[in-house]
Amino acid sequence: MKPITPEAIEAARVRIAGTILRTPLVKLQVSGPQDIYLKLENLQPINSFKLRGGANAVAMLAPERRALGVWTVSAGNAGQAVAYAARQAGVPCTVVTIETAPATKVERMRALGAHLVKAPFDACWQAMEHRSFPGVEGTFVHPFDDDDFIAGNATMGLEIVEDLPNVAAVVCAMGGGGLATGVASGVRARKSDVAIYVAEPETAAPASVSFAAGKASAFESWSATFVDGAGGKSVFPRMWERMQGLVDGAVVVTLDEVKHAMRVLAEKSRVIAEGAGALPVAAVLSGKVQSQGPVVCVISGGNVELSTFFELIS
Repeated sequence: MKPITPEAIEAARVRIAGTILRTPLVKLQVSGPQDIYLKLENLQPINSFKLRGGANAVAMLAPERRALGVWTVSAGNAGQAVAYAARQAGVPCTVVTIETAPATKVERMRALGAHLVKAPFDACWQAMEHRSFPGVEGTFVHPFDDDDFIAGNATMGLEIVEDLPNVAAVVCAMGGGGLATGVASGVRARKSDVAIYVAEPETAAPASVSFAAGKASAFESWSATFVDGAGGKSVFPRMWERMQGLVDGAVVVTLDEVKHAMRVLAEKSRVIAEGAGALPVAAVLSGKVQSQGPVVCVISGGNVELSTFFELIS
């Protein structure tokens, strides 16, 4: 794996400037040993950071490959990103989506013009590994293991350092690893001494197992929860390689801690975060992330059914 260069990140920033929003960085008004700032990626046009990577990856395809149509695998957010970019490019999009994906995300992918193919989690995970799925044609856009997708995500890292030059640590949700790898690449391009951590739910924490073992590992007791946008059954070996020297460690939080973080975000900042989006805040509020300076929590998405959200925070 080659590192994502500062030049590639800057080029991506120019390329996607007309598509994505430069999201605000706001302070979370809670008392504690460290200042907490929120990078509000839930405010993107699709309410997820994935638009950064999706827009850049689709734009970087050779015209003849893009003309074939594009497809990806997603629980919802990456699917929206690729569908949004495909609609802008005027090409068809197919999303192989996990059959347990929330109705809100499914409806939004369909509204963006995506053709949906539902499949079990294991089949979707295999499709991402093999980059193919029976009956689906077109050019595959990997939702995290793709240089151009990661470079798009990395533009967020540039913004964080520009808006908070004294940032000491950044915490991201861990799904496939594209968010953390991208943000770390962007942050380290400007400030090399920032600590980068990933946060996972207790029900799906392969990064924690991998850091403990020192190699890409599986999480044997995986189960599906409302934290649908993060946590997998394993860390892809390629993504583990990408994370080396960029990600400093993994933090595991309980589902109750995630619910508490979702409520704090709503009460203190009027922010609606999905489960994955609240993971970094849960990690910091629980005291599991220690820093000698300000910590930035990436609120990666806000695509959650409102009735579900109300139930979780009540």
